Amino acid sequence: MARITASVYTSHVPAIGAAMDLGKDQEPYWQKVFAGYEPSREWIKANKPDVVFLVYNDHANAFSLDIIPTFAIGTAAEFPIADEGWGPRPVPRVEGHPELASHIAQSVIQQDFDLTIVNRMDVDHGLTVPLSLMCGQPQAWPFKVIPFAVNVVQYPVPSGKRCFMLGQAIRKAIESFDDNLNVQIWGTGGMSHQLQGPRAGLINKEWDNQFLDRLIDDPKGLAEVPHIEYVREAGSEGIELVMWLIARGAMADVAGGGKPKVKHRFYHVPASNTAVGHLILENQA
Repeated sequence: MARITASVYTSHVPAIGAAMDLGKDQEPYWQKVFAGYEPSREWIKANKPDVVFLVYNDHANAFSLDIIPTFAIGTAAEFPIADEGWGPRPVPRVEGHPELASHIAQSVIQQDFDLTIVNRMDVDHGLTVPLSLMCGQPQAWPFKVIPFAVNVVQYPVPSGKRCFMLGQAIRKAIESFDDNLNVQIWGTGGMSHQLQGPRAGLINKEWDNQFLDRLIDDPKGLAEVPHIEYVREAGSEGIELVMWLIARGAMADVAGGGKPKVKHRFYHVPASNTAVGHLILENQA
């Protein structure tokens, strides 16, 4: 059967992608950010999955404010790179895994979660920046990707608890797939940041690191944190962190397995006007 071997958590700051695309990643300002991902690039080479189930949020590229699905799974064979106003990023197209994606959709919907099935979808920096951070700038991405878009843009947005429970349903779905696949699940977005209003530029280092602590040691308790705390403590865009709970809910310890092993943890301020957080957790055999 397919199995989830690890989860990866990372911010998806658009300026990070621009820094890579423009060759600025070794400039003093950006070098500190990218240095935190050097161990991760070595780790992914040694632990290359067959498929990455990548949880992210669309930034009004695949979905406009006319139609906003709460949870949307990409089931296509290929996903073009979105033009976010200055042309698509110069990165490879994303190759999907329609068979596994369709199986997950069937299983998760039968577990009473309503998913929107998307057979055609452009993917933006929310998905491509995590791939670039972990893989650099290859000619082709070294694994297939199932995009999973979550609405954290237009309220009402899903609760942390709902996301955590969804992660558990996704784990069951993946483990019931017949093919012997090595699957990783990535949660992206965050950490603390606010892009508008009187609190624009807000960063809360203490809260961010407490979130990382609890994500490792107390995910069930963390899933109970209400929306208002994310907004108050981590800024209006800090709500993106509920997407990390989908990935965390899919880990084995949540279903009675062993506690995952922390392979890498990184936190840096600032990158553009946000905090950057990153974590790799491995399931234990």
